[in-house]
Amino acid sequence: MKETYNLEFKEIVNKTFLKTVSAFANYNNGSILFGITDDGKAKGFNKDELKSLKEKIENLINTTITPKPFFRLLEEKINGNYIIRLNVFRGENTPYLYQSQAYCRMDTSTVKISNIELKRLILKGMNLNFEDQKSTSTNLTFETLEKWLKEKINLKEVNLEILKTLNLYNDGYTIAGELLADENEIEFSGVDIVRFGDNINQILFRETISKKSLLIQFERTLEIFKQYYQYEEIEGFIRKRKELIPLEAFREALANALIHRVWDINSFIQVAMFKDKVVISSPGGLPEGINEDDYFKYTSSVLRNPNIANLFYRLKIIEKLGTGVYRINQAYQDSISKPIFKFTEHRVMVTLPTLLSKIPNLTVDENIIFNALKEAMLSRLELEEITNFTKSKTIRLLNSLIEKKIVKKIGDGTTTKYKSIV
Repeated sequence: MKETYNLEFKEIVNKTFLKTVSAFANYNNGSILFGITDDGKAKGFNKDELKSLKEKIENLINTTITPKPFFRLLEEKINGNYIIRLNVFRGENTPYLYQSQAYCRMDTSTVKISNIELKRLILKGMNLNFEDQKSTSTNLTFETLEKWLKEKINLKEVNLEILKTLNLYNDGYTIAGELLADENEIEFSGVDIVRFGDNINQILFRETISKKSLLIQFERTLEIFKQYYQYEEIEGFIRKRKELIPLEAFREALANALIHRVWDINSFIQVAMFKDKVVISSPGGLPEGINEDDYFKYTSSVLRNPNIANLFYRLKIIEKLGTGVYRINQAYQDSISKPIFKFTEHRVMVTLPTLLSKIPNLTVDENIIFNALKEAMLSRLELEEITNFTKSKTIRLLNSLIEKKIVKKIGDGTTTKYKSIV
């Protein structure tokens, strides 16, 4: 038995568990087992002291955690030893504070949250999103939004009632309203676009679109993308438009970045353009309540900025909410190269490779590795045993196959494995 993100062990009952109560109440249901050592061994308590220990735990929570979280105390028996299980349930009235501080879980540790995260918890406790907050701007124009509404839903003009209906105005402009205005004063609202040459030290083009409507950011970024990844080819007497990277996939990835980014981090959306790929990096990890498995299910979408998302839906920039990832993958259904999605605590990154219709030429040794990986997902050591290649040769061949976008690396460290993606 080991500690996890939502399971903590305490050998004795003292105040050290209270930070974890705050973390579980703020973010996720969790359990604390008393009478268990750090290495997972059940030391337990005498049966006749369980009642007083449970009362002590309850009293400590009720007198030190504000507001009071919902929890349950249970008695359990492990290998003949009596222990106490404290189940703490995620609450709605965040933040839950211990000694005026809010905490979260970081793997198996409990840590104090940042000021930015504390602001998010406060908004969550008020049932508000960042976009719902009042803007300090009072003189905003909406010509771009009006143009889109006229084209897409035949609306004649944008007035105050329309802005209220779209949740862009509520006794004053909201942050969402300011973000959709022609110009705004939000420093971190923008897209930073860089076109690289043969390496990242060679910058061929750069443009930062900032303090402009999200719709302007969307339009201009698409224009630049088309400039580099679309071309015309004459077939007989017909001029045909061709794509190096599917416009549909880029459009969805860019819209997702604008809709789902966090707005309280001082960072632009980054679009890095290379000869063989585009990488869209959006500030903020996955929205709370969604994990990587949920992200790829295509069935639902947890909206970080629902007002902006709903407007993009009305304007037909996006289709049904929650289908963006599906549509990106669909754009590559006939390609050997596939999109890559990567998540960190503070970023969501989508890599869109150039379309590849056939397997590139491989050396004899590359074919040996590639054919082995077509049979099963294998580690480097397993490949060395199968092929009798040296460590350095196997690493070199794997890196070459990854660069050719027909092999993917899964995991890190000793758990790393490789798989064919063709």
